[in-house]
Amino acid sequence: MRNSGIDVRSVDGLQCDVLVTGGGAAGVATAVTASRQGLKVILLERYGFCGGGAVAGLSGTVCGMYLATERAGAKPEAIVAGFAKEFCDALEQRGGLAAPVRYGKTWTRVHDPLVWRDTADSLLEASGVKVIYHAVATGVLLDGNERVEGVTAWTKQGPLTIRAGVTVDASGDADLVAMAGLDSFIGDGTRVQNPTMIFRLQGVNVARFTDAYGDDTIMGEAISALLRERQLAGDNLPRSKIWLFPTTRRGELLCNCTRITGSDGRELNPLFYDDFTEGELNGRKQVHAYAQFLKDYVAGCEDAYINDTAVQVGVRQTRQVEGVAKLMNSDVVGARKFSDGIARSPWPIELHAGAKPKVEWVLDDYYEVPYGCFVPSRGEGLLVAGRCLSAEHEAVASARVTAQCFSYGHAIGHAATLAVRQGIEPRRVDPQAIRHALGRDGAHL
Repeated sequence: MRNSGIDVRSVDGLQCDVLVTGGGAAGVATAVTASRQGLKVILLERYGFCGGGAVAGLSGTVCGMYLATERAGAKPEAIVAGFAKEFCDALEQRGGLAAPVRYGKTWTRVHDPLVWRDTADSLLEASGVKVIYHAVATGVLLDGNERVEGVTAWTKQGPLTIRAGVTVDASGDADLVAMAGLDSFIGDGTRVQNPTMIFRLQGVNVARFTDAYGDDTIMGEAISALLRERQLAGDNLPRSKIWLFPTTRRGELLCNCTRITGSDGRELNPLFYDDFTEGELNGRKQVHAYAQFLKDYVAGCEDAYINDTAVQVGVRQTRQVEGVAKLMNSDVVGARKFSDGIARSPWPIELHAGAKPKVEWVLDDYYEVPYGCFVPSRGEGLLVAGRCLSAEHEAVASARVTAQCFSYGHAIGHAATLAVRQGIEPRRVDPQAIRHALGRDGAHL
């Protein structure tokens, strides 16, 4: 309908117990968990599919399930269970999850992003979540100055208002936190980890590749030396330590190679639209340079070609909530446990800044993430889930990965349920009640 050139489509309105914005690993786990408890749940997602960084960003691996170790002959030892295990089991049953592969001192598992989408759709549908795809939150509904009561959103149908008992920011970028004017921070003095454009290479002789380089998906010094040599010769290869993963599909490698900076060499922050756009453009250029390098220098890739690239540049870190608690760098390296811990992680600090990623291992142990990292220091009615948790710069370089995001969502789904059922604010929820619910679901704490 048009009236003097102004869009006057009516505003639609919905109500629910729990509203989740963002359909990545954390958002899917939150929504499914809360809905299974009998709550009315709405999940809002900007794309036409779920998966977040795992699918749109093509990260392609489920990291954070297994202990890291230097013990000779050690086998993969999973210490994360609960929703993360359930989702992985469902992926595997659909043929969309490879066996564990070596990643330095630990293991990871490669998934098929198309199967990831289908698995998420199936779990969301079975649990009764109302999913709204192609919808973007444009603002928050506030009762007073600081109680979040839902969001305003934009769809192709027009504006949409959703009111909720508890709202969960699983945007990855703490978008709702910012819209509500609540406390947040960005990286280390606004410096964030490099984004990456991940791609898949088809036509690979995978047997020849693995015979030449072994079972570790982190490429060795011989490849790094060649990359440095070609970079000095003028090729667009700024990252010398690259990761190549055989996938569930014949003749294919998942390639985590690029290091995206601005044309002037500065670190890019995807919160800024110019930086985000430049990251996409520079990332695609680098993909072609790395694919050519692989064809020219890596055994088994002689006849390979680019199969696809991520829907968007993979974002590792942007804005994070300032929480009631904060996961510290020392908590990670010290394998600290918390009485209110609601998730565990054995994943190393994997800091992407500079030509070579920094990896600091947590050996034969794990740390826990406390509930307070997901509760804003100010404001009511809102929780966060996913990589926008309250954590220091290096700590989030460990805490942001997929298995942990599943675990966070599992816990926050229960936290939101307890808040709604007890008629209390999320900050008043007893963490022991969350831990009890997680234990009942088979999560390891």
